[in-house]
Amino acid sequence: MKKYISLIFIFGFLFFFQSCSSQASLDSKTVDALVSSQEFTFHAQRANPMNYDVINVMGAIQNAPATRMLQLDGGNYTIELKKNTMEVVLPYFGRQYNPSYNTSDNGYRFTSKDFTVNKAQNKKGNWILKIKPNDTRNVDEIIIEIFKSGKAFVSMRSNDRQPITYDGYVSKNEEMPKDKEKL
Repeated sequence: MKKYISLIFIFGFLFFFQSCSSQASLDSKTVDALVSSQEFTFHAQRANPMNYDVINVMGAIQNAPATRMLQLDGGNYTIELKKNTMEVVLPYFGRQYNPSYNTSDNGYRFTSKDFTVNKAQNKKGNWILKIKPNDTRNVDEIIIEIFKSGKAFVSMRSNDRQPITYDGYVSKNEEMPKDKEKL
């Protein structure tokens, strides 16, 4: 009887972890199709600031985790890439060399219509996209590494800020209803 209980426990444990791991992953064919069409949305889940002042402040907060990753809640932080436009809405944590009094300029919030995309696939099958916006003054380059499972890693390099990276996943662009486009 004890053997059966332990076997049931082991199988239950394995099925539980299998269902947890398959929640936020895509198959590699879907990822390849999204990258080749160059129409997808990156959803940021965590921000990784590179500035040690920010990391020290985060460590000084009482009952805060000791990691340097910031969990981004809400799901509103994205990079939406389309054929003709790229819309970026990401927070920034770190040192700005040319700060602004306007708080909307502190994060990465811009729409670019003039950008170049260079894509390549590495030995492991991951896609690396290097995006260079030509009509934005403070962003030099955006590097997006997309893994076969749909997880992604974004690195932002700016002219007036320290670099920052984001972890998240990619998905298909959501279609806007036609009555909302007019607003």
